[in-house]
Amino acid sequence: GIHYVGQVEEGSVMRLLLEQLTEGQLQWARLPPAYDAVVLGEPGAARTYRLRAGQREYFQTLKEQFPGEEAAIEEFERLLKNVHWSLVLLGVLKMVPRVVAALLCRSGLLHLCPFSRLASRSVRDVVHGLTSNPDLRAVLTYIFPTYGVPPSKASFSMHSILVNHFLRGAWYPRGGAGEIAFHTVPVIRSTGGNVLGKAPVQKILLDAQGRACGEHQHRAPAAPPGARPGPGASSPPLPGVSVQKGQDLVNIFAPIIISDAGIFNTYERLLPAEARALPEIQSQLSKATHGEGGFTVFVGLNGSREELGLEPTNYFIYPGSDLDEIMDRYLASSREEAAKNIPLLFVTSPSAKDPTWEMRHPGKSTVAIVTFAKYEWFEEWKDKPVHKRGDDYEDLKKTFVDAIMQTVFKLYPRIEDRIEYISGGTPLTNQHYLASPRGEFYGIDHNISRLQAEAIAAVRAQTPIPNLYLTGQDLCLGGFMGALQGAIICASAILQRNLYVDLVRLHQRTRAASAKK
Repeated sequence: GIHYVGQVEEGSVMRLLLEQLTEGQLQWARLPPAYDAVVLGEPGAARTYRLRAGQREYFQTLKEQFPGEEAAIEEFERLLKNVHWSLVLLGVLKMVPRVVAALLCRSGLLHLCPFSRLASRSVRDVVHGLTSNPDLRAVLTYIFPTYGVPPSKASFSMHSILVNHFLRGAWYPRGGAGEIAFHTVPVIRSTGGNVLGKAPVQKILLDAQGRACGEHQHRAPAAPPGARPGPGASSPPLPGVSVQKGQDLVNIFAPIIISDAGIFNTYERLLPAEARALPEIQSQLSKATHGEGGFTVFVGLNGSREELGLEPTNYFIYPGSDLDEIMDRYLASSREEAAKNIPLLFVTSPSAKDPTWEMRHPGKSTVAIVTFAKYEWFEEWKDKPVHKRGDDYEDLKKTFVDAIMQTVFKLYPRIEDRIEYISGGTPLTNQHYLASPRGEFYGIDHNISRLQAEAIAAVRAQTPIPNLYLTGQDLCLGGFMGALQGAIICASAILQRNLYVDLVRLHQRTRAASAKK
């Protein structure tokens, strides 16, 4: 689910876009001004630092918590602003013609742009150049779990995007993250589209000319209009996709196929071997690596937010201030020792963030915890069916859950005896439910190489397969808002018009109309 989203304040461009996509039905609840807290050390015996919303307040709060570090904080602020105002480069490289993007990359002119220049520097390198204070270093880099790469391997430009994203504050969907789909699906259907559940795509079909024309899917609930029984694995003569209805494969035909399944799934799993072998596709795959796997714990509680002392604040808990060192030690652990070295916990209460929760579920609460875990630790059971992976798998998973909860109990001591439900999810869980190839949260890795101009320009909405397009977080950046940018870039490519320009013009007209009221 979605834990929090930035840049959806009233009157913002992204708020307007989401209102257009949901016809104004999706509502947002603003989190408290101190939306994030960083805990260094064990809760209860640690230093806690709070991040406060507001373009001035964010940095002023840092200065108050780190007296004597004003110069470092001001330089950090300056670098963030430089990246923010030059972020347009990311969209330009993906939307201009390939030949223009290639010329820009070779010209050397891009290094005049702060986004491009700082993309080659790691977060650790930049922050260590600003201050020698270990706690301030940790607080300036704390947000790296939201894109999945530790400071020494992450691009400062990537990091800046996330910090800037939350500068004005954070929001949560009223009613929970499911409201996004709930209010988007009717809009799709009202315009003649459809959304199929329990219909996983099996493969993308190509016609005789090698153009994308459809997909194989399984367990489609019903044959949509225009569908007809498919000839098994053979390529259809007309554009379309193929799904399984009951025991039968059904081809659904469409002139354009858009994949949000991610680069690895789209190219390595869904395309036939002859298309996968195309040099352009192999080149794109060579520039991408899998992100780190994720581990989650979901907790259902008997008691209200007030009774349990739960907060709408997100907690980032680290056992120390050298975030790279604790991540490296953890990822180098054996699977038997890993649970003893968990480097971070993101602890949040979805129920405390949702103002409608108490009305819908009185006397109940939830907590969600997120950390990272290597896919290799659980890979032994990858071919076993979900819920039937055996005692050894469950025992290993339990060691992680138990270690995680011991820390959470120190943060929220009142919940220990109020647990009604608890479930741990490994990278294999993500693989099963999210179809992430190696249990990753954010698709392809957001490392330094991904933010280089050549890599940005290489992965575009248009693929080497005619009629096949990419969208989502692998096209642009991870997370809800990153995936949304991928959708705008993809739609712009298909419609052959810059939808960002349309969106800005609509925003200007909307503001002008509001000013007249």
